[in-house]
Amino acid sequence: MQFQRLRLVGFKSFVDPAEVQIEAGLTGIVGPNGCGKSNVLESLRWVMGANSAKAMRGQGMEDVIFAGAAGRPPRNHAEVQLTIDNAQKRAPQPFTDSPMLEVSRRIERGRGSTYRINGKEVRARDVQLLFADASTGANSPALVRQGQISELIAAKPQNRRRILEEAGGVAGLHTRRHEAELRLRAAETNLDRLDDIGKELESTLNRLKREARQAEKYKKISAEIRALQAALLYVRWTDAKTAAETAAADLREADRLVAETTTAAAAAQTAALNAQEGLKPAREEDAVATALLNRAIIERDRLDMAEQAARAEVDRLKAEVARIEADRAREDGMAADAGRELERLDRELGKLKVEIAAAPERGPELERALLEAEDARKAADAEVERLAGTLAAVEARANAESARKRDAEARLARVKGQHEQAKREREALSPLETPEIETAKAALETAQADLAAAREAVEAAEAKRSDIARAEQEARTAARAAEDRLGRLQTEARGLAQLLVTGKREHPPALDRVSAAKGYEAALAAALGDDLDAALDARAPAHWAGADSAPPDWPQGIEALSAHVMAPEQLAARLAFCGVAPRERIVELARALPRGARLTTVEGDLYRWDGFVSRAEAPRPAAVRLAQRTRLSELEADIDLGKPALETAQGALKAAGEAFRVAEEEVKAARLRPFTLDKQVVSARDRLESLMRDQARKEARAQSLDETVARLDGEVQEAEAAFAEASSVESSSDVVVGLRQELTEARGGAERARLAAQAARSTRDEEARDRAMREQRLGSLTRAREGWVTRSGDSAARLKTLERDAEKAQTALTKAEAAPAGFAEQRNALMDSLTEAEKRKQAATDAVAVAEADAQEADRAARASETAASQARENRAGLSARAEAAAEKLAESAANIRETAQMSPEELGRKLTDDAIARPPDAAGAESLLYGLEREREALGAVNLRAEEEAAEYGDRLSAMKTERIDLTQAIAKLRDGIDELNAEGRERLIAAFDVINTNFKTLFEALFGGGQAELKLVESDDPLEAGLEIYACPPGKRLSVMSLMSGGEQALTAAALIFGVFLANPAPVCVLDEVDAPLDDANVDRFCRMLHEMRSRTDTRFIVITHNPVTMSRMDRLYGVTMPERGMSQLVSVDLQQAEEIVTA
Repeated sequence: MQFQRLRLVGFKSFVDPAEVQIEAGLTGIVGPNGCGKSNVLESLRWVMGANSAKAMRGQGMEDVIFAGAAGRPPRNHAEVQLTIDNAQKRAPQPFTDSPMLEVSRRIERGRGSTYRINGKEVRARDVQLLFADASTGANSPALVRQGQISELIAAKPQNRRRILEEAGGVAGLHTRRHEAELRLRAAETNLDRLDDIGKELESTLNRLKREARQAEKYKKISAEIRALQAALLYVRWTDAKTAAETAAADLREADRLVAETTTAAAAAQTAALNAQEGLKPAREEDAVATALLNRAIIERDRLDMAEQAARAEVDRLKAEVARIEADRAREDGMAADAGRELERLDRELGKLKVEIAAAPERGPELERALLEAEDARKAADAEVERLAGTLAAVEARANAESARKRDAEARLARVKGQHEQAKREREALSPLETPEIETAKAALETAQADLAAAREAVEAAEAKRSDIARAEQEARTAARAAEDRLGRLQTEARGLAQLLVTGKREHPPALDRVSAAKGYEAALAAALGDDLDAALDARAPAHWAGADSAPPDWPQGIEALSAHVMAPEQLAARLAFCGVAPRERIVELARALPRGARLTTVEGDLYRWDGFVSRAEAPRPAAVRLAQRTRLSELEADIDLGKPALETAQGALKAAGEAFRVAEEEVKAARLRPFTLDKQVVSARDRLESLMRDQARKEARAQSLDETVARLDGEVQEAEAAFAEASSVESSSDVVVGLRQELTEARGGAERARLAAQAARSTRDEEARDRAMREQRLGSLTRAREGWVTRSGDSAARLKTLERDAEKAQTALTKAEAAPAGFAEQRNALMDSLTEAEKRKQAATDAVAVAEADAQEADRAARASETAASQARENRAGLSARAEAAAEKLAESAANIRETAQMSPEELGRKLTDDAIARPPDAAGAESLLYGLEREREALGAVNLRAEEEAAEYGDRLSAMKTERIDLTQAIAKLRDGIDELNAEGRERLIAAFDVINTNFKTLFEALFGGGQAELKLVESDDPLEAGLEIYACPPGKRLSVMSLMSGGEQALTAAALIFGVFLANPAPVCVLDEVDAPLDDANVDRFCRMLHEMRSRTDTRFIVITHNPVTMSRMDRLYGVTMPERGMSQLVSVDLQQAEEIVTA
């Protein structure tokens, strides 16, 4: 099959339809970064069934749909079509006969992808198989995406092995092996679970058997409880009936007592009411006397309060007069103090004004002195600055010369130190050889040998386990066959035994003591017939008594039946006259029978001497029973032989199972050892590689140190010359000393000028402060005098106010002292009225006490009568309630009996009598017995009444699970064999692919590098399925090393050789290279292009090369340019370079 055309619509940035013609030769795709070149490769992968959104550089598969641009809305679907030439008819069915194949994939938002081949909808799996049969596909090594070269370079050996697996078709085997391992683990898990469930079922079965016994006991106790409950219900009904009758009699007596006490209570109540009527006039007189007395007491209290208020007012006014006098005295003192303070302030103000007038004005003079001192200070500071600048310049030149000398000296010391250090390091590196490398190599070889031996041990243990597993399976099959055969025999024997069991008879029939040889049962039944039902016991009504008779002389061809029958002696005479003859001669031989003789055939035909004939078709129960007894005997014999055979088979199965478990443990132990040894191999290999890297670094370090020593020799000479030049410059220390002395003297003069200026400034400031303080003092004294003048005026006003208040207080005091004289007359008149009211109140109180005593006595009698009547009514109510409760209890007992026993109480009594159930003498004893039975039933705990049925169900399930376990064990053995076969096939394919790819890689490497050598090695494991792929290369002029130690360009070229080596092992119809030449220089790009042309000539593959390199572009047969006229939208432009050359040439 050949790819011809790729069409994109709405795929990523290709919003408009775009076509790429995939023609023979080299097709180049060029364009600036980000214009969508790699989308062409991704569309090819996508249409061939890629199902990873990450491989499409998206988060979801719908990201391949055009997402919109500034001038174009997003699309709802994307579609890619691939046209394939099927002229050679290599496509699988049903597309083999189609000359052209149109493979398309369409995705719509929210609806997923749809695959079609020639317009017919197919599965993704069908499309993947179509391309897989053509040695290509979405994950084909011939589709080299951008960055895959770098990934191959940086990949670990284990990851590189996938290249071999894809080329050798091992990936599918890995998938099948993984699925088989998953099924194996699932089967082993199911087997373990089945064993656990089997143990649980056995435990449950034993428990259910115990529960069945417990349920039987539970049912027995429950029956006893039901009988006792019925008896207890009847006893309770009888007790309730007796209690109801007694309560009704008591209630009638209580009604009589209530009537008597009610009449007596009514008479007592009438007498109490009459006494209460006589009490009313006495209480009214007492109320009037009480009101008069209370009024007199209130008037007396009011008079006392008025007298107390008058005395309090006098005391208050006296205190007020005293306070006013005190305030007048205090104000007089304050007025005197104010006068004295005003006199003092007047004196101080006069004195201060005289001082201010006498003080001279020194401000201008002090200001002039300050200006002169400041000018002298500035001149001294300027001189100091001039001398300091001169000294700094001289010192800077001196310091520069000293620093130059020190730097030269330090550089010389540093360079000499570095030189010596480099020499010491170079000497320390000698010798360059590392003896540990040989030791590490030997350790690696030893570890690899141990690992190989361990793996061989694993294979041997697995082979042994497989043999033992087969032996176990054979033993299980034999045991199962023996168990099945014995079970069938026992089942048939039990059935026959049940058929042969007869009803219990006083005299057993003779048939039970008779047996015939196999095949002669019908002959014996025909000869004896129903006579076999007769007994052998002489006491039976019909029995065999036995007789003596000589056997007749049988004609030629007849043999006696007794020779084939075992029977008691009582039947000997009858059997002596019975013979057996072949069926074809019986008619002829029957004519010569002696008297009393009978002739039979083994089929059951009967011919008697008297001419009676009975064919074998006539039913004979005795024949059937004899045949059944014979079969039962045979079965019993076979069972006796089958039981030892079953025990032997089960013993063999147990031994085989134990041997399998031992072999399984040996396999597990053997499998653990390669893991440890593999780690040792990896550790030894890492150690060897580490030593080799250290050796390489040591050699590189030695070379670097040699170059450093040579460089430092020249630097030492330069440093010595520079130090000599710096030491020859003369010193300027004397000039510096003189300038420093002048600067010190100038600084002293400047300091003195600064002190003089400070003193002048202090004098001027002090004079200004004194003047300000005097003016401030004058203002303060003036304000104080004004305040004291104001206070003196306020004090005189307050004195006048106090005099007016004193006069008012004295007038009020005189009036208050005259008020108490009128209170004495009012008190005398009030006391007379109070005495008269108290006498009237006493007389009324005595009359009320006498009337209340009479009323209380009548009331007491009425209450006693009412209490007696109430007590009688309460007793009647209690008896009535008790009677109602007894009636309700009787009805409840009857209803309980009807509900529980479904009969009336009288019927229940008769039933108890009929069933001879003892009636308990009292309910308490019956309840105690019932409680004991219920406790006994409760002690049984939860009882499973379906335990017997569940036990049968669990027994059936356990038998079925044993069958399932045998099937699982067989399936596990088959899966293990299948995994071993897959591993063996995978190793064969991987090794074959490795040999082909290694040969191709060596050839292509030499072609790309123009010489050198390279090879592929399987490392890290002796098992090809677990080993890693390491690339060893030796470009011309260099030594052999791993690819990680090569330069970037060499790594890229080596990886390209490996990819093309894989490609040659199984050429694909199309090969896409996405910027594979990016890390190569022009020379290597030319080699790369030559290799492309060679690949084109050696295979029918059509190449698509995505590139930025002009050299690669020039080697293409045709070019497609990808442009982006609008951001986010790609377009294709094609140019046929051969046709263009022809046009230019013409």
